[in-house]
Formats: sequence, structure tokens, C-alpha cells
Amino acid sequence: MYRVIPKLARLFAAASVVLAASAQATSLLDYVGECVPFARAASGIQIYGDAWTWWDQAEGKYKRGSAPREGAVIVFAKTTRLPLGHVAVISRVVTSRVAMVTHANWSRLNGERGHAEQDVTLTDVSDDNDWSAVKVWYRDRDGLGTTVYPTYGFIYGTPEAKKTARARPAAELTGHDPDEVGAMIDVYAR
Repeated sequence: MYRVIPKLARLFAAASVVLAASAQATSLLDYVGECVPFARAASGIQIYGDAWTWWDQAEGKYKRGSAPREGAVIVFAKTTRLPLGHVAVISRVVTSRVAMVTHANWSRLNGERGHAEQDVTLTDVSDDNDWSAVKVWYRDRDGLGTTVYPTYGFIYGTPEAKKTARARPAAELTGHDPDEVGAMIDVYAR
């Protein structure tokens, strides 16, 4: 039991950061802000820094790969259009070439960036079906964006080292019941 308390404290802290970012927030989906804190809170993956740095930071800490899985974080490379990269959480895998992501700070909502969007279409357009190049649904166009974004791959919540705790995605992303700690956070956040 004594080991649960530090984990619970870290989860409360992560949830508080996301909820504090928007005074009106009652869930992760009410979040307004940058993609990185949103992805960290939504996925449970504890990596910090610019989005494009997550891929290298995950090495030796979390498993990585080239296939989307529910709860995994896809890491977009740094480009001219995305100078800090981008991270998004896989909320659902539809086909081998289509997944849904939940992320923040992509499309504009009421003329403003930063809002969280749930179940946004992400399409693999890579030649080798390895998700190294994707297109993203863009609300402002009301369709799939025309830009192809390079990605590094997916970071899974599964630890590589025994010292890293398994990450758990937020219930809002998957529609699954949260674990007991997640339920406590939901009650606390209300």
C-alpha cells in the first residue's frame, strides 16, 4: 500500500497540471494549451521537453515501434511547419493505415489554437506502411490535411526498464473504465 501513495501523488500532479492549464477544464478534453503536457497527462508517459525530443528520450525507458496501438504516443519530427514537433495519443486503431488520435493544439476552434480534439483521423501515407509519414484531419479544412508530416514512430506505455512504471492512457481517450487510481483522479478533478 505504501508504494501506491507516491504513484497516486504523481498522477494527481499530472492531472492537476492539465486541469490548471484551463480554468474551465473538467476533463482532459476541455484542455487548452500545448500538445506536450496534454499527451503526457492523457497517455501517462512521463517524458518532458519539446515534442520532437520524445522519441530519443523514450529510448531505454519505454518501448517504441512503428505500429499504432491504443494509448501509444506518435511523435512527429521537427519540420519547418512544426518547429517543436508534435505528439498525439492514439485513441483507436481503425485499419493498418488509419488510426484516430486525441491531441491538443492542432486545429483552430473558434479561431483559437490549443484546444484538445478527440478521435481525429490520422492516415499513414508512407511507402512501406510503417507510419513514417502521415496526414492529419484538419478541422479548418474540414478534411484530411494536404501536408505530409514525417514521424519517428510510436512510444508505448510499456516500460523497457523495471524502474519505469507502466503508463496508462486516460479513460476519455479509450472509452475504457479507468483503474482505481484513474477513478480517484476523476472524482478529485470534479
